[in-house]
Amino acid sequence: MSAGPSQTTGLTPFGVRIRDLRQAQGVSQKQMAADLQISAAYLSALERGHRGRPSPILVDQICGYFHIIWDEADAVRRLAKLSHPRVVIDTTETGPEATELANRLAEGINDLAVDKIKQMLAVMTAGKSGEQA
Repeated sequence: MSAGPSQTTGLTPFGVRIRDLRQAQGVSQKQMAADLQISAAYLSALERGHRGRPSPILVDQICGYFHIIWDEADAVRRLAKLSHPRVVIDTTETGPEATELANRLAEGINDLAVDKIKQMLAVMTAGKSGEQA
């Protein structure tokens, strides 16, 4: 049995956010898809993380649909960029430690417990902003 995520398997940060926004507004997938002129199957796949990241145009349409502006819209755009379910990491410009880290992460991500993943995200986020985790 895996120690990794269970009920949220396959979901992306963008998919979770869009589902939460949609449900908070009481809008069905079918209605939202029709309003945005996309298929309900595509919207469902986006929410479940079964499609790659959405186009910037669609992200902007979704922000408009929910009347999201400014910082919140920027946050949704960042989530979309961070929501590709199949990631390729190019370590050709890094040292052997970065290559090993990328390979170990690829090898073991499915077995990591959610709390460990959150700890690693905190370290990565703090490192990017220059803060300490």
